[in-house]
Amino acid sequence: MRILLTGGTGFLGSHLTPLLLKEGHHVTIVTRQPMKVFTRYDGMVRALRRLADLTVNDHFDAVINLSGEGIADKPWTHPRKLALYTSRVNFTEELVDWMRRAVRPPKVLLSGSAIGWYGDQGDALLDEDSAFHDEFTHHLTRDWEKAAMEARKIGVRVCLLRTGVVLGRAGGMLRRLLPVFGLSLGGRMGDGRQWMSWISLQDWLAAVLFLLADDRHDGVFNLTSPQPVTNTDFTEQLAEALGRKAFLHVPGSVLRMLMGEMSVLMLGGQRVLPSRLLNAGFRFRAPALRKSLELELGMSGN
Repeated sequence: MRILLTGGTGFLGSHLTPLLLKEGHHVTIVTRQPMKVFTRYDGMVRALRRLADLTVNDHFDAVINLSGEGIADKPWTHPRKLALYTSRVNFTEELVDWMRRAVRPPKVLLSGSAIGWYGDQGDALLDEDSAFHDEFTHHLTRDWEKAAMEARKIGVRVCLLRTGVVLGRAGGMLRRLLPVFGLSLGGRMGDGRQWMSWISLQDWLAAVLFLLADDRHDGVFNLTSPQPVTNTDFTEQLAEALGRKAFLHVPGSVLRMLMGEMSVLMLGGQRVLPSRLLNAGFRFRAPALRKSLELELGMSGN
């Protein structure tokens, strides 16, 4: 396939690109650092600086849209919220607008989203048919998904990737936590009862390739393990995998004072199941957290 990839230099995209190349696909990445991409992949990847560099005659069989500023990278000030929105919603609107004008639109769009769509719902068990809780992360992902779904109007198959916490030691949350837990300074957040819906990096990559390959897959898919855990469970299992203690505790009041509205990312959560992915026949390599941590940390099971 000829594949257009946005967000190709981020944590997920930089791991997805080598797999696409290995499978024989021709990849074009939209990036602010085109020469870096060209050099990294020895000229095997075409790189564009911006979407505006695409012409109506450019043809791709598939588009994988992973563009978006990091949701937890900076405090949610008004300018930051605007940046989060622009990098997701407005970018996707521009992408779909190019599809409309293209002489030969792509057959499929796999577009990023997040389980933040559901909002913080406590212990409620959630799948793709569940309702939402009205909050900022829902508004952000709702509009992001709506922008992507506009591609259906021109006959494009659309899969929305409602992604949970992706566990990979080279990026995301795990990369931030490893130095802290390695010094035995890890601990639960708040009361520790909040749910964390996660997925191993390898399973996330496999799920994307799974959805890309089969024309029968369409609509919303939760990209999470079928075994969500609480914050306390995650803390204990990560510490155990590293052979360290995790006896510290960060009170919720402290997190709310330091992080403001963004503290919901630490103190709230979603208990999500990947129902549609499982029903489609996808098999997880690491559905259990301990197995995922062993794979990512290069450890063998006991």
